[in-house]
Amino acid sequence: MGALPKRRISSTRQARKRAHYLRIKMPHLLRCPQCGSLRRAHSVCPTCGTYKGVEILEIDDSAKK
Repeated sequence: MGALPKRRISSTRQARKRAHYLRIKMPHLLRCPQCGSLRRAHSVCPTCGTYKGVEILEIDDSAKK
C-alpha cells in the first residue's frame, strides 16, 4: 500500500502551487525594423509582411483602413 496524505490540502495552497506553471505568459514582442510596429519574435510582421528584411507577404493597403 502506498503513502497517503496526512491532511487535506486547502484550495488556496493548491492554487498557489499551480500558479507557477499555469500562468499566462506574454509573447515576446520586438520592433519591426521596416515599419517600427510591434511583432512577435521569429515571425513575419503582420503590418508590413517582412521577415529579416525580405518581403514574405503582400499586404493590401486598402485592408489597413
